[in-house]
Amino acid sequence: MSEKKKDKSLHSPTKSRKEWIIENLVSLGSALLIVFIIRSSIIEAFKIPSGSMLPTLYIGDHIFVNKFAYGLKIPFSDLVTDHPIYLINREPPKRGDIVVFLYPKDESIYYIKRVVGVAGDTVEMRDKVIYINQKVMAQNAIESPKAEKMLQKLDDPQYPITKMDLFTEHLDTVDHVIMIDKSGYRSENFGPVTVPPESLFVMGDNRDNSGDSRFWGFVPMRNVKGKAVIIWNSFWVDFSEGIYNFRPGRIGTLIQ
Repeated sequence: MSEKKKDKSLHSPTKSRKEWIIENLVSLGSALLIVFIIRSSIIEAFKIPSGSMLPTLYIGDHIFVNKFAYGLKIPFSDLVTDHPIYLINREPPKRGDIVVFLYPKDESIYYIKRVVGVAGDTVEMRDKVIYINQKVMAQNAIESPKAEKMLQKLDDPQYPITKMDLFTEHLDTVDHVIMIDKSGYRSENFGPVTVPPESLFVMGDNRDNSGDSRFWGFVPMRNVKGKAVIIWNSFWVDFSEGIYNFRPGRIGTLIQ
């Protein structure tokens, strides 16, 4: 066989424009399907819209939520039914976890809070100190200038240094910072209440500026979407005030 004939036999016919379009649409559709499956069952991005979790999470923090943290669900099952169907169940949320969930009073809205009580726990607050099953969750005041530096980083006139106190709260094995308003305009006492089965008691780290389980009740486990794990970006734009705040130092911060 001559080289000329050999080359001709190996030459593939040119694809029609229609075939090219179909192949690319199939490839694009497959890629989008994979993205949506990952978003539905493994990891999803959320933006923090309010200051209820200050000083842990700032307004404008963009976070990744691990939707596999508490189990692997059938992709899109929460679109077919009211709540997800799990293929694999893992350990449920623990005290100290920061979780994203559907707000029980309006399940079209996502909330993010810290788990304070799990099923069977008795939760009480005395003088703004949490007691779980009658055991105190110790708080240690963060002294100046460290507290001042942390408050200055918030860059929010709503929370001046003279108005807020910062504490390290010891919630089981999780140590985290909470913020308390010195003016004490919110009640300092709550409960006791017992967390029902398949439910969570949640609170914001900004204790006096958080709508949480103290005011609207428990979070059903079926409403939990996942565990907040990392900040991947942080910026806040207020067009009405002409404010743009980009915080590169928060990128890559683990959430705890």
